[in-house]
Amino acid sequence: MTKNTIVKADVNAPAVTEILAHFVINHPSKGWSDAVDEQAHRTLANWTGCAIGASHHEPVEAALRAVMMLEPAPQASILGRTERVDIANAALINGISSHTFDYDDTHLKTIIHPAGPVASALMALSELLNSSGREVMDALVLGIEVSCRVGNSIYPDHYDRGWHITGTTGILGAAAACSRLLKLSAEQTQMALGIAASQPVGLREQFGTMTKPLHPGAAAKTGLMAALMAKQGFTASARALEAPRGLIQVISDKCDWKEITEGLGLNWESALNTYKPFACGIVIHPSIDGCVQLRNQHNLKPEQIEEVRLKVHSLVIELTGKKTPKKGLEGKFSVYHSCAAGLIYGKAGEHEYSDAVVQDPAVIALRDKVQAVIDDSIGEAAADITVLTKDGKQHHILIEHAIGSLERPMSNEQLKTKFMDQVAAVIGQGAADQAWQRAMNFGR
Repeated sequence: MTKNTIVKADVNAPAVTEILAHFVINHPSKGWSDAVDEQAHRTLANWTGCAIGASHHEPVEAALRAVMMLEPAPQASILGRTERVDIANAALINGISSHTFDYDDTHLKTIIHPAGPVASALMALSELLNSSGREVMDALVLGIEVSCRVGNSIYPDHYDRGWHITGTTGILGAAAACSRLLKLSAEQTQMALGIAASQPVGLREQFGTMTKPLHPGAAAKTGLMAALMAKQGFTASARALEAPRGLIQVISDKCDWKEITEGLGLNWESALNTYKPFACGIVIHPSIDGCVQLRNQHNLKPEQIEEVRLKVHSLVIELTGKKTPKKGLEGKFSVYHSCAAGLIYGKAGEHEYSDAVVQDPAVIALRDKVQAVIDDSIGEAAADITVLTKDGKQHHILIEHAIGSLERPMSNEQLKTKFMDQVAAVIGQGAADQAWQRAMNFGR
């Protein structure tokens, strides 16, 4: 067994740990196009909205109670709250909060939610360091690049094994971003990546529980700590990512090194970031989009519907096949509930994934009429929906790309509407508008 592992391992892998470290530290400030920078500001704004929106939700409350038992030093803010904690636990709590609604940004090539780990670590550290907005934005773009390029090199094998890729790659992105903000040397940054590489976090078994949003929070905290430890001289393997027994070769059989090195500093993964119009797993979005469109086009009422026939890729059922969710968090992983919500409410925001809505008899009745069939000729980003009504009519739609995708991106106006819907209820309309403006103009 040991011999076979050694034979399979790539002993000639490029020095990607070193390459990424030098890239993160030496790349010039705003060394990318205005379009990439605009996307980074959209990413920051979306992260801020998600974190504030969920800041008083049950998982955040529980995690914060645990943190307060440690009597943390009041170094940094928790978005949407008055409490202050140490920077590591601020990164943890804001990371949990930003992912609690499952409403965050998504790098569609890998299903990574990059801002949760990276922005949560950065904003906590920047508050302590009093960093400039430009320094933060530079670190955000570079940290996301590290996270997503490593993700590209191991997806989908790594994800298929059961790892939550947001956590496992996010810890590297957070470590890289914090190293940049701390102005570490390239060698220290290499150590920070090495320290982070020994602490991958996140299993897909936890989807539908409070532990899923823990993953980006834990990645943010651990990545931040890795950078702080490297600054103090803590060491790690200089080949922690690429070595035969390093992170990448241990957690994936796919190790495409070119995905990390090719076009580094020229082509930007953060430019490919997308934003969710629906507060659930991204694979359900085409189904919801189709149901909302059919509802609006044909003025469908729940009592008129006889059956909903859904054809989707097998991954949709694998990830979101919960037929009888009992709580809101479980509803986010139910394509059946999500289709019902889209048909009844014409949307699927956080309210449509509350416990009350998931348990509503009218929603359950329509949910039970949704029949999902696997058809792998349909892409992961598509859905084929037919609604049969009691008068014998059939209403059909094929969604090839859902709203929020790269092909149909959300506009800034749509993104602000989503932001305000989450944030105004927590901090008020005026403060919410100011928060939006600050995020969209941070470091400009």
